[in-house]
Parts: sequence; C-alpha cells; structure tokens
Amino acid sequence: MDDKWKLPYSIELNGELYDIRTDFRVILDILQAMSDPELTEQEKNVVMLQILYYDPDDIPEDCLEDALLKGKEFIDCGISEEEHTSRIKLMDWEQDSPIIAPAINKNIGKDIRSLKYMHWWTFMGAYLEIYEGLFHQVLMIRQKKAKNQKLEKWEAEFYRNNKKLIDLKNNSRERSQEEKDALRELLGYRKKTR
Repeated sequence: MDDKWKLPYSIELNGELYDIRTDFRVILDILQAMSDPELTEQEKNVVMLQILYYDPDDIPEDCLEDALLKGKEFIDCGISEEEHTSRIKLMDWEQDSPIIAPAINKNIGKDIRSLKYMHWWTFMGAYLEIYEGLFHQVLMIRQKKAKNQKLEKWEAEFYRNNKKLIDLKNNSRERSQEEKDALRELLGYRKKTR
C-alpha cells in the first residue's frame, strides 16, 4: 500500500523518526495554545513541541525549526503553509466545540467524545465533510459577514436570534493563576522560592 494512504504516527527529522501524539484532543490543545494572545511566538512553539512530540528533549537543536515546520504540517494534515488559501478566521475550536462535535459525530456515526482515541487526520476528515446542519449554517453566515456580503432574509433573522453563537469572541481573557503555573511548568520555568 502506498504511504500516502497511511496515517502518520511519527515525524522524520534529519533521517530519524520521532514519535508524536496523534489523538485529536491533543492537537486541539495545541491549537488552543496557538491562539492564546498571552503567549509569545516562542512560547507557542515550545508548547507545540512539548505537547506534540513524545520526547521533545531528544530532538537535536539544529532540527528544532524543522520539527516545528513539520509539526505544523502534520496539524494541517500534510498541507504546507503555502497551500492555504484563506486567512479569514471563521471558527474557533473552543467556542464552536458544542456545535462541531455533533456535526462530526454525524459523519463518523458515533460520539467522538466517548472514543478513547481518534487520529487527528481522521477527525479532520470528518470535520471537512461537514456540509449541512447548524455548524455549517453558522460558518456560512460568518463567511458572508466577513466578506461584507448581504445575508438572505432568513440568515439575517437567524443571526439576530443567535448572535452569541455566531459572533466569534475576543480571545483576550485573563488566565487563572493555576493556568499560569501549569503553563510555566510546561515551558520549563521554575517556581520562585523565597
């Protein structure tokens, strides 16, 4: 069987294979960190390496940039950054999770939240096949609004009745002290002792 039909479980860096975590929940954690306005780009990179790779400390320093690029490519299901077509933000994994999960459940035929494991690419395949239902409707309205296109009468009414669902929230929120401590530990900072 051609390798293009196999799901990846490792990333090759300078001829060596490095095992990665591939469950969809892990990748959603990474994506949440990547959209965190309180993290610097360097901190986001460290978070991605720490979460995605099983043994990030084993990656040679001269391979770290490649590890980041290939990690992002894995998250993008093998599509390089140059191949992306749109940069308009139409969804938020955290905010939209209550309406994304049922749509993916419909495509998979079972509740994905009850599964012990699902490969990220399998999850994304089901996500990309969402073509009807509430989540699709919300995305279409967001897209029209982002492009300043006129909403159909029923869309305008739906929008008026569901603004909280449709409008993307501002991601700037204050992190709890517990979250800050956990993040500092993940990034390798030590707690100051008196």
